[in-house]
Amino acid sequence: MPIKTIATDQAPGAIGPYVQGKIVGDFLFASGQIPLDPKTGNIVGETITEQTQQVMKNVGAILAEAGTDFNHVVKTTCFLSDMTNFVPFNTEYAKAFGVEFPARSAVEVARLPKDVLVEVEVIAYLGK
Repeated sequence: MPIKTIATDQAPGAIGPYVQGKIVGDFLFASGQIPLDPKTGNIVGETITEQTQQVMKNVGAILAEAGTDFNHVVKTTCFLSDMTNFVPFNTEYAKAFGVEFPARSAVEVARLPKDVLVEVEVIAYLGK
């Protein structure tokens, strides 16, 4: 089964030894996205709302590069630096998906790269 690497300048480049995503068979496995501006590499926003908006833009760019969209995401894993941000995070997260939501895990973690407030990774189904 061929494996294809996803790379787009519309989402932040990797800040470590990983890629933005891999297509394996009919699935896209996207690396976790944090709220970095793809052009500057700077953190976007100070609030969970602002940071989640940027994270979802970055996820959307990777999905688009893979030829898909949020409607085909089947699973997400969401990392929050503080679970008190859960409600405002959910508000912005839900906007990206509309009505049909994927399966999801959401966990509080001690620390995220660059001390951001949120990171989201996705798995999307690409089959017909």
